[in-house]
Amino acid sequence: MPTPSANTTRQQVLVFRELPPDQLARLQAVHDVTVANPRLPEQAAAFHAALASADGLIGSSYPVDAALLAGAPRLKVISSVSVGVDNYALPALAARGIMLCHTPGVLTETTADTIFSLIMASSRRLVELANHVREGRWTRNIGEELFGWDVHGKTLGILGFGRIGQALARRAALGFGMPVLYHSRHPVDLAQALPELAGKARRTPLDELLQRADIVAAVLPLSPETRGLMGAREFALMKPGAIFINGARGAIVQEDALLDALDHGTLRAAGLDVFATEPLPLDSPLRTHPKVTALPHIGSATFETRHAMAELATSNLLQALAGERPAAVFELSGA
Repeated sequence: MPTPSANTTRQQVLVFRELPPDQLARLQAVHDVTVANPRLPEQAAAFHAALASADGLIGSSYPVDAALLAGAPRLKVISSVSVGVDNYALPALAARGIMLCHTPGVLTETTADTIFSLIMASSRRLVELANHVREGRWTRNIGEELFGWDVHGKTLGILGFGRIGQALARRAALGFGMPVLYHSRHPVDLAQALPELAGKARRTPLDELLQRADIVAAVLPLSPETRGLMGAREFALMKPGAIFINGARGAIVQEDALLDALDHGTLRAAGLDVFATEPLPLDSPLRTHPKVTALPHIGSATFETRHAMAELATSNLLQALAGERPAAVFELSGA
């Protein structure tokens, strides 16, 4: 892990979501650190007080908007323990010249594992059938009313084909013999970048992908162009009996349209790790819907990966405060 220069001037760091002890110690060795989680009522006042003198922020899953930034006049860098940056006011950061770092790469394989697990669980009705056993309802061999559907050989449509989309395609095409269609802004030269997928994955227009795929998985970043991308028209285009998976961001999906497609359309099931509002409200129909497998946003939630994310975020922050170029800077040009 990168080590800052010994003559680095101590600066003020505000940690707004708890870090592993070893990564917190790295920060404390060279900077003055305040740990204050603004989500906790007893720490919110300390967080806002520390903003005024903060040179660097590190944390995740909290909206850093223009109003909050206005209370941090000394701020130079934010290091997000995440890949997604939709919690940050990008135009305000660009206008202030505040660097934004994130953690791509280290969570790719873990998140792809989670998304493929949702594909398997939704297709084979794993959660529903596990509860069937847990609740004592397994009193005889199950009948067709509880059968699932094969995954191997089915066509997988992937919305977004960055690191996670490509990792998902490898699992599907190479492990389960699934033809892969993908939709992305830019084509990927598979022969050059992913030769193992050459002839097994094809870039496809969105409408064609929705019409042809048996399973559609969203792994897109949230942006003005992707917000609300999956609505009534898009769900209506999907094949009868198709399954929809969202491992990206909840706001990509118009949830009322998804519910309508499950209740009145031909959508067979949905597997969701993300929602428009998180945690999912208790009164959300998605929470108990019989056709929905819902997870609490666990895409990268393993011990190994979350530690690797924290380590990269800490390195990013230390490098930025030392005047060095961090390993993973989110480019704010055009924000």
